[in-house]
Amino acid sequence: MLILTRKLGEQITIGDEITIKLLEIKGNQVRIGIEAPRHISIHRQEIYERICSENIQSATVRAEDLSQAEALLNLKKAKGGPVED
Repeated sequence: MLILTRKLGEQITIGDEITIKLLEIKGNQVRIGIEAPRHISIHRQEIYERICSENIQSATVRAEDLSQAEALLNLKKAKGGPVED
């Protein structure tokens, strides 16, 4: 981890595309501005963790769901309907 000390208005540059600027210090809070290309996602840590958790949850397949899907496909086959892969 790189630890830096910055004064109000000073910046940090990451690579060629990302700049972080110290905008305001008020009590125990610091406001920062981040300039980065649109293809780079920037999130607060708690939001990032929630996104990761929801992605894992949405990618998880329950056996019950697979059984129901298989039953529907078998029903469609039995009725002579088209079944796409």
